[in-house]
Amino acid sequence: MAAPSLESSQAPVPRAGRWDATWLLWIAIIAILLILVVSPFVYLVLTSFQAEGTGDFTLSNYATAYGRARYIDALFNSLKLGAGAALLAGAFAIPLAWGVARTDMPGRGFTRMLVLVTFITPPYTGAVAWILLAGPNAGWLNRFYVFVTGAESGPLNIYSFTGLVVVIALYSFPYIFIFTTAALELVSSEMEDAANILGAGTWRTMRRVTLPLALPAILGGLIICFLEAIALFASPAMIAIPARFNVVTTQLYQFFGNPVRVEVAAAYAMPLLGVTVLLILVQRLITARKGFATLTGKGGERRPIRLGPWRWVVFGYAMLVASLSVFLPYIFLVQSSLAKAWGRGFSLDNITLRNFDFVLFEHATAAKSVINSFLYAGAAATAAVLITLGIAYIVTRRLVPFAEVLGFLCVAPFVIPGVVLAIGFYAAYAPPPLSLYGTALILILAFTTRFLPIGYVNASAALRSLNPEMEEAVRVLGGSRLMALRRVVAPLLKRSLLGAWLLIFIPATRELSSAIFLYGPNTKVASVMIFDMSEEGNFEYLSALALILQVLTLPLLWLGQRALGRDFMLRRTAT
Repeated sequence: MAAPSLESSQAPVPRAGRWDATWLLWIAIIAILLILVVSPFVYLVLTSFQAEGTGDFTLSNYATAYGRARYIDALFNSLKLGAGAALLAGAFAIPLAWGVARTDMPGRGFTRMLVLVTFITPPYTGAVAWILLAGPNAGWLNRFYVFVTGAESGPLNIYSFTGLVVVIALYSFPYIFIFTTAALELVSSEMEDAANILGAGTWRTMRRVTLPLALPAILGGLIICFLEAIALFASPAMIAIPARFNVVTTQLYQFFGNPVRVEVAAAYAMPLLGVTVLLILVQRLITARKGFATLTGKGGERRPIRLGPWRWVVFGYAMLVASLSVFLPYIFLVQSSLAKAWGRGFSLDNITLRNFDFVLFEHATAAKSVINSFLYAGAAATAAVLITLGIAYIVTRRLVPFAEVLGFLCVAPFVIPGVVLAIGFYAAYAPPPLSLYGTALILILAFTTRFLPIGYVNASAALRSLNPEMEEAVRVLGGSRLMALRRVVAPLLKRSLLGAWLLIFIPATRELSSAIFLYGPNTKVASVMIFDMSEEGNFEYLSALALILQVLTLPLLWLGQRALGRDFMLRRTAT
């Protein structure tokens, strides 16, 4: 039997440098990324130096933006708000993270679940709940205090700077919890045992050994909370404006009144963008330090610390935080949604389903706003996943010499507050010839850009776990990169892509910071509708709509938990 010739035994090998039609796809994806990320911010900067109407170069926008004391006060209020909310969030999160990650505190899984509920609660929903709880006259906690003590009025006033700090901290502490828990779970018990041998007790070991080892993660979480606080719009709008003080985001909203002063808004947004970028750089420097290693090649036993009777004290603290962020707010949101008049209390004659019926079937735009939220969020999540998968593939396989720049552009929106992003989109795409202001397309594009970092981080991590040899096998057999992507990569990454899609879709359904500047009469989303109802004082309808939005999110959480694990949102966002 004749041996096969060398030529017949070799599979066809693609020639180096041959043209592959898949390059058209890569070029299109890169162009879309530039349109989504670069173009709005180029227009934002240019607009800040343009005179209204003529477009001539001018510095008058900056003079106007910072020429009045109340505008400067709003900037300092934002910085104070960010610092106060971050520190209070740390006080909420760090003991919880230590209790869950390092001790034998009872109910650790239950505590994780409550933090997840807090994490998926929109900040504006929490703000509404706390208006019901701590309003200066009719708030339930104040009414309870008056009932018990006989005082003329209660001590709480949510319409204050302190009230705003507390509300924001209650719904941003999960970030610190996520970062700190992930770090503490890597700390070896041997380090704590060494401290105990030298005479340190449980609490001193926690203060001097355990928490310092997690310091980069804690500081990173504090910075994220700071950025979240200064970038929020809804909670400050609901609380600060009635309290008659402004922060940067509410002042930007006022620049979009009648008439719209987008040039002044663009100039006013620059310091917010600058502070955000600066703090992200600080966070990177902190997390890059080498003196906090807790995971070594030697391995290490990780045992829960025995707290004895104190474990119930730690559990009690966890339930106190949960009461402030979950139990009390949701109890009174449900009460308000089922009440004819929320201030009349829990009496049977005050219970009605009328609010849900009105929101779903009678209100002119409420039901449509929910549909819009889910449609736009679904479109944005799909677009973001596809774009970031393509960019992550280009970067990880180094298909172009500037691949790392593309990766940077994908994560850049993470450091851009939603209101700044919205002003950039307004400056770029609202004027003719595109005239996209108020359309579904501009909202979808803004949502897609806002959540590109989530899709990119997931896609990049998943692609780095795949050996390129599987794709090269398709190429050796004559297939294109697109075929390898479709037949090999996508099926292997379907769980990661589903996770990324859910992690984008869920927050996109409640996105307000960018939507409030870009929506039109026919494109109002649920978050904007809730904000409008809060301004009108319709708390019964507002509560019903907020609960509908939350209930519709639950099947998606169930899907994520079944496909990706019990704590998929907390664990994946921590990576």
